[in-house]
Amino acid sequence: MTHKGGCHCGKIAYEFEGEIGTVLDCNCSLCQKRGGLLHFIPESAFTLKTPRENLGTYKFNKHLLSHHFCPSCGVSPFTEGADPKGNKMVCINMRCVEDVDPRALDVKFFNGRAV
Repeated sequence: MTHKGGCHCGKIAYEFEGEIGTVLDCNCSLCQKRGGLLHFIPESAFTLKTPRENLGTYKFNKHLLSHHFCPSCGVSPFTEGADPKGNKMVCINMRCVEDVDPRALDVKFFNGRAV
């Protein structure tokens, strides 16, 4: 199944393939403040539909993840990085995906402060 998402103003748009299962509610210092619900997919299932130049990027801690946000509206629709085996992954903020009701998702807590 194809899903569409992006930021509030539309300067960042993407599509991804796959079924949405359990999502994570992380309490790390960044996720706690931005309130994302996280769904991880392989990079090959993700297509950025707008220019990369539209992305603002924030890195912190070990600088392993590229947390992307829109410099115009401030929304953080996705993050890029790699899993522990080095496979490239994209972390989708499910609050930024069209036609998804966050209240209907299977949400699990993840203690990101302990990582």
